[in-house]
Amino acid sequence: MESVQKENVLVEKVCEIYHKISKLENLKPSKDVDSLFTELVRTCIPPSSININSLPANIQEIRSKLIRLCGEAEGHLEAHFSTILGSFPNPLHHLNQFPYYSNYLKLSRLEFHILTEHYSAFGQAPKRLAFVGSGPLPLTSIVLASYHLKDTIFHNYDIDSSANSMASHLVSSDSDLSQRMVFHTANIMDVTDELKGYDVVFLAALVGMDIDEKVKVIDHLAKYMAPGALLMLRSAHGARVFLYPVVEPQQLQGFQLLSVFHPDDDVINSVVISRKIADPVNNDHDDDGHHHHHHELGIQSFMPLSCKYCEFQAFNNPLGQMKMIDN
Repeated sequence: MESVQKENVLVEKVCEIYHKISKLENLKPSKDVDSLFTELVRTCIPPSSININSLPANIQEIRSKLIRLCGEAEGHLEAHFSTILGSFPNPLHHLNQFPYYSNYLKLSRLEFHILTEHYSAFGQAPKRLAFVGSGPLPLTSIVLASYHLKDTIFHNYDIDSSANSMASHLVSSDSDLSQRMVFHTANIMDVTDELKGYDVVFLAALVGMDIDEKVKVIDHLAKYMAPGALLMLRSAHGARVFLYPVVEPQQLQGFQLLSVFHPDDDVINSVVISRKIADPVNNDHDDDGHHHHHHELGIQSFMPLSCKYCEFQAFNNPLGQMKMIDN
């Protein structure tokens, strides 16, 4: 009973904030915008057992609209700070001016450890990584390239050419990153054979703002990614589902789910990692009936997604704060 009351209070609070946000003239950084989104994040961060699917249709609709508003505000915030950082001779020396930089450091470290746990190709780091939806302030790529994947080439995809030019400017003064960061202006749905060249593909939380859009992108990646390549997605759990779209394991058609991690600290996004399943038509059979996989990634086994949630593989988590999916 108490949990139902808590959920009702939470939903009421989220709706109240939504109505205030929806009345704003625009979502560019300002005192009102910052305070309302800060209040929204603080409301949604504490652990909650809320089941989004059981909420009435009008609340589901508010949630969908709120996710879009969050996405729009996040885009304005990133563009605002990318412009500020771009005014320095060495923009990358000033990244901590971005208010959520510490969150990106934590999230990227977590994603790197999860990636390392599951990337077994020849025991080495991925050579080529694609980040889809990199935006004007591609902090995940920058942090991973700077601290964790120091020899990897990063291909950043965004549909917005101005976002890419701002992002490219940030790394242009860094002799290392400017050589390892490539920016592509493209709708990922138009990118086909190039996707076969990546060992890992990251999909930003806000690519595909509702689940139908998200599933279309995932299906497209499943069609064109190389067998054995890893797909890393960001999702949400608990009340954080009011901030970001949720990816369910059954929506990962063509991928084997490896792990789902739910942070319970100030890192908002959950992390989902999956592996592109080998296409059966790519298997050869020799005379004695054994089959061999044609692949470049050295992954030794491909399993279909036979369980809703695959077994959690424990690893030495640097944050010590992760929770496995439990519903």
